[in-house]
Amino acid sequence: MQGRIVRRAGDVPAKRLWGRIRDVALADVGAIARGGTIQGSLEQLEEILLEADFGVAATMRLVAEVESRAKRGLVRTEEEFRSALGAAIEQSLASGNSNPRILRAENPPTVVLVVGINGAGKTTFIGKFSDLLAANGMTALIGAADTFRAGAIDQLRVWAERAGAGFVGGKPGTDPASVAFDAVDAGISRGVDVVVVDTAGRLHTSGSLMDEMKKINRVIGKRLPGAPHETLLVLDGTIGQNAVAQAKTFAEAIPLTGLVVTKIDGTAKGGIVLAVHEALDIPVKFIGVGEKATDLVAFDPAAFAREVLEE
Repeated sequence: MQGRIVRRAGDVPAKRLWGRIRDVALADVGAIARGGTIQGSLEQLEEILLEADFGVAATMRLVAEVESRAKRGLVRTEEEFRSALGAAIEQSLASGNSNPRILRAENPPTVVLVVGINGAGKTTFIGKFSDLLAANGMTALIGAADTFRAGAIDQLRVWAERAGAGFVGGKPGTDPASVAFDAVDAGISRGVDVVVVDTAGRLHTSGSLMDEMKKINRVIGKRLPGAPHETLLVLDGTIGQNAVAQAKTFAEAIPLTGLVVTKIDGTAKGGIVLAVHEALDIPVKFIGVGEKATDLVAFDPAAFAREVLEE
Protein backbone atom coordinates (compact mmCIF):
# COMPACT_ATOMS: atom_id res chain seq x y z
CA MET A 1 0.00 0.00 0.00
CA GLN A 2 1.35 3.39 -0.92
CA GLY A 3 0.34 6.22 1.32
CA ARG A 4 -1.33 6.30 4.68
CA ILE A 5 -4.73 5.17 5.84
CA VAL A 6 -6.54 8.44 6.48
CA ARG A 7 -9.74 9.69 8.02
CA ARG A 8 -12.04 12.03 6.13
CA ALA A 9 -11.98 15.61 7.26
CA GLY A 10 -14.57 16.21 9.95
CA ASP A 11 -14.81 12.61 11.11
CA VAL A 12 -14.89 11.99 14.83
CA PRO A 13 -11.73 9.98 15.49
CA ALA A 14 -12.49 6.49 16.75
CA LYS A 15 -9.94 4.92 19.06
CA ARG A 16 -7.51 3.05 16.89
CA LEU A 17 -6.86 -0.63 17.37
CA TRP A 18 -3.49 -0.27 19.08
CA GLY A 19 -4.89 2.30 21.49
CA ARG A 20 -7.51 -0.19 22.64
CA ILE A 21 -4.96 -2.98 22.98
CA ARG A 22 -2.58 -0.76 24.90
CA ASP A 23 -5.29 0.52 27.25
CA VAL A 24 -6.82 -2.86 28.03
CA ALA A 25 -4.65 -5.80 27.07
CA LEU A 26 -1.35 -4.28 28.20
CA ALA A 27 -2.32 -3.29 31.70
CA ASP A 28 0.23 -5.82 32.91
CA VAL A 29 3.05 -4.68 30.62
CA GLY A 30 5.26 -4.22 33.67
CA ALA A 31 4.92 -7.92 34.45
CA ILE A 32 5.79 -8.72 30.84
CA ALA A 33 8.99 -6.70 31.11
CA ARG A 34 9.91 -8.65 34.23
CA GLY A 35 9.34 -11.95 32.47
CA GLY A 36 5.93 -12.58 34.00
CA THR A 37 2.85 -14.14 32.45
CA ILE A 38 0.89 -12.47 29.64
CA GLN A 39 -2.07 -14.85 29.71
CA GLY A 40 -4.46 -12.12 30.84
CA SER A 41 -3.25 -9.85 28.06
CA LEU A 42 -3.69 -12.59 25.48
CA GLU A 43 -7.27 -13.23 26.55
CA GLN A 44 -8.10 -9.54 26.30
CA LEU A 45 -6.23 -9.29 22.99
CA GLU A 46 -8.47 -12.08 21.66
CA GLU A 47 -11.58 -10.16 22.67
CA ILE A 48 -10.38 -6.90 21.10
CA LEU A 49 -9.42 -8.54 17.80
CA LEU A 50 -12.83 -10.19 17.55
CA GLU A 51 -14.49 -6.82 18.15
CA ALA A 52 -12.26 -5.35 15.42
CA ASP A 53 -13.71 -7.83 12.87
CA PHE A 54 -10.68 -10.08 12.46
CA GLY A 55 -12.95 -13.12 12.70
CA VAL A 56 -12.53 -16.19 14.88
CA ALA A 57 -10.04 -18.15 12.78
CA ALA A 58 -7.70 -15.23 12.17
CA THR A 59 -7.94 -14.07 15.78
CA MET A 60 -7.01 -17.48 17.14
CA ARG A 61 -4.01 -17.64 14.84
CA LEU A 62 -2.81 -14.14 15.69
CA VAL A 63 -3.08 -14.73 19.41
CA ALA A 64 -1.29 -18.07 19.09
CA GLU A 65 1.59 -16.40 17.24
CA VAL A 66 1.96 -13.71 19.91
CA GLU A 67 1.85 -16.37 22.62
CA SER A 68 4.50 -18.41 20.80
CA ARG A 69 6.82 -15.41 20.67
CA ALA A 70 6.17 -14.66 24.32
CA LYS A 71 7.11 -18.19 25.35
CA ARG A 72 10.41 -17.74 23.50
CA GLY A 73 11.11 -14.62 25.50
CA LEU A 74 10.48 -12.27 22.59
CA VAL A 75 7.59 -10.34 24.15
CA ARG A 76 8.72 -8.44 27.24
CA THR A 77 7.78 -4.86 26.41
CA GLU A 78 4.87 -3.00 24.93
CA GLU A 79 6.80 -2.41 21.68
CA GLU A 80 7.71 -6.08 21.39
CA PHE A 81 4.05 -6.95 21.93
CA ARG A 82 3.06 -4.63 19.09
CA SER A 83 5.84 -5.94 16.86
CA ALA A 84 4.74 -9.53 17.42
CA LEU A 85 1.13 -8.74 16.58
CA GLY A 86 2.10 -6.70 13.52
CA ALA A 87 4.30 -9.49 12.19
CA ALA A 88 1.46 -11.99 12.64
CA ILE A 89 -1.01 -9.73 10.78
CA GLU A 90 1.42 -9.20 7.91
CA GLN A 91 2.14 -12.91 7.65
CA SER A 92 -1.57 -13.72 7.46
CA LEU A 93 -2.23 -11.08 4.80
CA ALA A 94 0.71 -12.29 2.72
CA SER A 95 -0.21 -15.97 2.96
CA GLY A 96 -1.96 -18.07 0.32
CA ASN A 97 -3.34 -16.31 -2.75
CA SER A 98 -2.22 -12.79 -1.89
CA ASN A 99 -0.59 -11.16 -4.93
CA PRO A 100 -2.15 -7.67 -5.16
CA ARG A 101 -1.10 -7.01 -8.75
CA ILE A 102 -3.83 -6.60 -11.34
CA LEU A 103 -3.92 -9.56 -13.72
CA ARG A 104 -3.23 -8.57 -17.31
CA ALA A 105 -4.37 -10.13 -20.57
CA GLU A 106 -1.63 -11.50 -22.78
CA ASN A 107 -3.00 -9.24 -25.50
CA PRO A 108 -5.06 -6.13 -24.67
CA PRO A 109 -7.62 -5.29 -23.69
CA THR A 110 -7.59 -6.54 -20.12
CA VAL A 111 -11.21 -6.81 -18.98
CA VAL A 112 -12.04 -6.00 -15.36
CA LEU A 113 -15.53 -6.91 -14.12
CA VAL A 114 -16.63 -5.12 -10.93
CA VAL A 115 -19.32 -6.63 -8.69
CA GLY A 116 -20.78 -6.06 -5.23
CA ILE A 117 -23.91 -5.13 -3.33
CA ASN A 118 -25.72 -1.79 -3.34
CA GLY A 119 -23.82 0.95 -1.56
CA ALA A 120 -20.48 -0.82 -1.39
CA GLY A 121 -18.81 1.83 -3.53
CA LYS A 122 -18.47 0.15 -6.94
CA THR A 123 -19.11 3.26 -9.02
CA THR A 124 -16.67 5.36 -7.02
CA PHE A 125 -14.06 2.62 -7.18
CA ILE A 126 -14.36 2.38 -10.96
CA GLY A 127 -13.90 6.13 -11.27
CA LYS A 128 -10.82 6.12 -9.06
CA PHE A 129 -9.44 3.02 -10.79
CA SER A 130 -9.85 4.65 -14.21
CA ASP A 131 -8.04 7.72 -12.92
CA LEU A 132 -5.25 5.50 -11.62
CA LEU A 133 -4.95 3.75 -14.99
CA ALA A 134 -4.65 7.11 -16.75
CA ALA A 135 -2.02 8.25 -14.27
CA ASN A 136 -0.01 5.15 -15.20
CA GLY A 137 -0.22 5.85 -18.91
CA MET A 138 -2.88 3.27 -19.78
CA THR A 139 -5.95 3.85 -21.90
CA ALA A 140 -9.28 2.67 -20.52
CA LEU A 141 -12.92 2.28 -21.43
CA ILE A 142 -15.76 2.10 -18.91
CA GLY A 143 -18.82 -0.04 -19.59
CA ALA A 144 -21.85 1.07 -17.58
CA ALA A 145 -23.73 -2.22 -17.29
CA ASP A 146 -25.66 -1.02 -14.25
CA THR A 147 -28.74 -0.18 -16.29
CA PHE A 148 -31.14 -0.25 -13.34
CA ARG A 149 -29.90 2.99 -11.81
CA ALA A 150 -29.76 5.91 -14.22
CA GLY A 151 -27.62 7.82 -11.76
CA ALA A 152 -24.89 5.20 -12.03
CA ILE A 153 -24.65 5.67 -15.80
CA ASP A 154 -24.37 9.44 -15.42
CA GLN A 155 -21.79 9.15 -12.63
CA LEU A 156 -19.59 6.83 -14.65
CA ARG A 157 -19.82 9.06 -17.71
CA VAL A 158 -18.50 11.95 -15.60
CA TRP A 159 -15.69 9.80 -14.18
CA ALA A 160 -14.78 8.64 -17.69
CA GLU A 161 -14.55 12.23 -18.92
CA ARG A 162 -12.34 13.19 -15.97
CA ALA A 163 -9.99 10.26 -16.57
CA GLY A 164 -9.98 10.65 -20.35
CA ALA A 165 -11.47 7.16 -20.68
CA GLY A 166 -13.85 5.87 -23.30
CA PHE A 167 -17.44 5.18 -22.31
CA VAL A 168 -20.15 2.74 -23.36
CA GLY A 169 -23.54 2.84 -21.67
CA GLY A 170 -27.05 1.76 -22.52
CA LYS A 171 -30.34 3.37 -21.70
CA PRO A 172 -31.93 2.56 -18.34
CA GLY A 173 -33.55 -0.86 -18.56
CA THR A 174 -31.24 -2.15 -21.29
CA ASP A 175 -30.05 -5.73 -20.90
CA PRO A 176 -26.87 -5.39 -18.78
CA ALA A 177 -25.18 -8.32 -20.54
CA SER A 178 -25.59 -6.61 -23.92
CA VAL A 179 -23.95 -3.43 -22.56
CA ALA A 180 -21.06 -5.50 -21.21
CA PHE A 181 -20.70 -7.19 -24.60
CA ASP A 182 -20.72 -3.83 -26.41
CA ALA A 183 -18.14 -2.40 -23.99
CA VAL A 184 -15.71 -5.26 -24.60
CA ASP A 185 -16.36 -5.06 -28.33
CA ALA A 186 -15.62 -1.32 -28.30
CA GLY A 187 -12.49 -1.87 -26.23
CA ILE A 188 -11.20 -4.33 -28.79
CA SER A 189 -12.00 -2.14 -31.80
CA ARG A 190 -10.53 0.99 -30.20
CA GLY A 191 -7.38 -0.77 -29.02
CA VAL A 192 -7.62 0.31 -25.37
CA ASP A 193 -5.52 -1.24 -22.63
CA VAL A 194 -8.26 -1.90 -20.07
CA VAL A 195 -12.05 -2.28 -20.21
CA VAL A 196 -13.76 -1.84 -16.84
CA VAL A 197 -17.33 -3.14 -16.64
CA ASP A 198 -19.65 -1.94 -13.90
CA THR A 199 -22.61 -4.06 -12.74
CA ALA A 200 -25.73 -3.23 -10.78
CA GLY A 201 -25.53 -3.61 -7.03
CA ARG A 202 -27.23 -6.77 -5.92
CA LEU A 203 -27.92 -8.35 -2.58
CA HIS A 204 -26.02 -11.61 -2.29
CA THR A 205 -29.33 -13.23 -1.29
CA SER A 206 -31.06 -12.34 -4.59
CA GLY A 207 -30.97 -15.45 -6.77
CA SER A 208 -32.28 -13.76 -9.94
CA LEU A 209 -29.76 -10.93 -9.79
CA MET A 210 -26.93 -13.34 -9.11
CA ASP A 211 -28.01 -15.30 -12.19
CA GLU A 212 -27.89 -12.09 -14.19
CA MET A 213 -24.33 -11.50 -12.98
CA LYS A 214 -23.39 -15.00 -14.17
CA LYS A 215 -24.87 -14.13 -17.58
CA ILE A 216 -22.77 -10.96 -17.80
CA ASN A 217 -19.69 -13.01 -16.96
CA ARG A 218 -20.51 -15.58 -19.68
CA VAL A 219 -21.26 -12.97 -22.35
CA ILE A 220 -17.96 -11.18 -21.74
CA GLY A 221 -16.16 -14.50 -22.17
CA LYS A 222 -17.97 -15.17 -25.46
CA ARG A 223 -16.85 -11.86 -26.92
CA LEU A 224 -13.28 -12.23 -25.67
CA PRO A 225 -12.17 -15.74 -24.67
CA GLY A 226 -10.39 -15.71 -21.31
CA ALA A 227 -12.18 -12.56 -20.16
CA PRO A 228 -12.92 -11.20 -17.67
CA HIS A 229 -9.28 -11.33 -16.63
CA GLU A 230 -10.09 -9.74 -13.28
CA THR A 231 -13.34 -9.98 -11.36
CA LEU A 232 -13.14 -7.63 -8.40
CA LEU A 233 -15.61 -7.79 -5.51
CA VAL A 234 -16.11 -4.42 -3.82
CA LEU A 235 -16.91 -4.68 -0.11
CA ASP A 236 -17.90 -2.01 2.39
CA GLY A 237 -15.31 -2.23 5.16
CA THR A 238 -17.69 -0.83 7.78
CA ILE A 239 -20.21 -3.71 7.74
CA GLY A 240 -18.08 -6.18 9.69
CA GLN A 241 -18.53 -9.91 9.37
CA ASN A 242 -21.44 -9.45 6.94
CA ALA A 243 -18.73 -8.71 4.38
CA VAL A 244 -17.44 -12.27 4.77
CA ALA A 245 -20.90 -13.73 4.13
CA GLN A 246 -21.34 -11.52 1.07
CA ALA A 247 -17.94 -12.47 -0.30
CA LYS A 248 -18.59 -16.19 0.08
CA THR A 249 -21.88 -15.98 -1.81
CA PHE A 250 -20.40 -13.98 -4.68
CA ALA A 251 -17.46 -16.39 -4.89
CA GLU A 252 -19.88 -19.30 -5.22
CA ALA A 253 -21.60 -17.58 -8.15
CA ILE A 254 -18.62 -16.50 -10.27
CA PRO A 255 -14.83 -16.84 -10.02
CA LEU A 256 -13.45 -13.88 -8.08
CA THR A 257 -9.85 -12.81 -8.57
CA GLY A 258 -9.54 -9.94 -6.12
CA LEU A 259 -11.12 -7.84 -3.39
CA VAL A 260 -11.54 -4.10 -3.00
CA VAL A 261 -12.35 -2.97 0.53
CA THR A 262 -13.81 0.54 0.73
CA LYS A 263 -14.32 2.97 3.61
CA ILE A 264 -11.20 1.85 5.48
CA ASP A 265 -10.20 4.94 7.40
CA GLY A 266 -7.83 3.74 10.10
CA THR A 267 -10.41 3.11 12.81
CA ALA A 268 -10.58 0.00 14.97
CA LYS A 269 -12.40 -2.05 12.33
CA GLY A 270 -9.58 -2.81 9.93
CA GLY A 271 -9.59 -6.50 10.80
CA ILE A 272 -12.22 -7.22 8.16
CA VAL A 273 -9.52 -6.92 5.49
CA LEU A 274 -7.70 -9.92 6.93
CA ALA A 275 -10.91 -11.84 7.72
CA VAL A 276 -12.20 -11.69 4.14
CA HIS A 277 -8.82 -12.53 2.61
CA GLU A 278 -8.51 -15.61 4.80
CA ALA A 279 -12.12 -16.72 4.32
CA LEU A 280 -11.82 -16.79 0.51
CA ASP A 281 -8.06 -17.07 -0.10
CA ILE A 282 -8.41 -14.18 -2.55
CA PRO A 283 -5.99 -11.25 -2.61
CA VAL A 284 -6.96 -7.78 -1.46
CA LYS A 285 -5.98 -5.55 -4.38
CA PHE A 286 -7.11 -2.09 -3.31
CA ILE A 287 -8.48 -0.27 -0.30
CA GLY A 288 -10.50 2.91 -0.46
CA VAL A 289 -9.52 5.50 2.14
CA GLY A 290 -11.52 8.57 1.13
CA GLU A 291 -13.65 10.19 -1.54
CA LYS A 292 -11.06 11.96 -3.72
CA ALA A 293 -9.89 10.38 -6.97
CA THR A 294 -6.49 9.76 -5.39
CA ASP A 295 -7.94 7.99 -2.33
CA LEU A 296 -7.54 4.52 -3.82
CA VAL A 297 -4.54 2.67 -2.44
CA ALA A 298 -2.83 -0.37 -3.89
CA PHE A 299 -2.76 -2.93 -1.11
CA ASP A 300 0.50 -3.72 0.67
CA PRO A 301 0.30 -6.25 3.56
CA ALA A 302 3.37 -4.92 5.38
CA ALA A 303 2.24 -1.29 5.23
CA PHE A 304 -1.30 -2.20 6.25
CA ALA A 305 -0.08 -4.21 9.24
CA ARG A 306 2.04 -1.27 10.40
CA GLU A 307 -0.66 1.33 9.96
CA VAL A 308 -3.48 -0.65 11.54
CA LEU A 309 -1.36 -0.71 14.74
CA GLU A 310 -0.30 2.92 14.70
CA GLU A 311 -0.91 5.15 17.71
